[in-house]
Amino acid sequence: MITIVNYGMGNLGSLQNMLKRISTKAQVVSEPEELLAADKLLLPGVGAFDAAMQCINSKNGLRAALDRRVLEDGVPVLGVCLGMQLLTDGSEEGDLPGLGWVPGRAKRFPRNLDIKVPHMGWNIAMPAMASKLTADLDPEPRYYFVHSYYVEAADRAHALMRSHHGVDFDSAIGRDNVFGVQFHPEKSHRFGMEILKNFADI
Repeated sequence: MITIVNYGMGNLGSLQNMLKRISTKAQVVSEPEELLAADKLLLPGVGAFDAAMQCINSKNGLRAALDRRVLEDGVPVLGVCLGMQLLTDGSEEGDLPGLGWVPGRAKRFPRNLDIKVPHMGWNIAMPAMASKLTADLDPEPRYYFVHSYYVEAADRAHALMRSHHGVDFDSAIGRDNVFGVQFHPEKSHRFGMEILKNFADI
């Protein structure tokens, strides 16, 4: 069972549907006490960094429950898109600190490059570090991206996948039981199904 955290900013329905397609049970929860029985957590995210952190911080008990389950109990968690950025220390998009589970920051794509921002559409993400999340992927895995900010992990050992859009960036990160993907696996067809299946099997 994968527990999808509904804190008010996420693409919940499509994630549920994709998990159903890979025969993985999923539930959406919004109350902190509902996280206490979770086997795995999925943290979605669509929108602005500070607004998402405000939602998490302002809901009574949610931040504490997430920290307890992830940091103390070692429950595997997967952050998706903005959800991956929230795993880090913070973002150039806002002022609030992130969850701080994976050292690093989200940065804006450079304005002086001839690239479209947001980075939107299909792009290759190649494994950069051996991980259960990236095991046995397609030789050239392609995923659907929509983002204006990208994560730079502070420790290269935490960069699981790399992509290029004007600059090279970390398209998947991981540290112990914490994982994140910048792309949308629920919109990435069979490539996204591989990632979600790997996470479900962790």
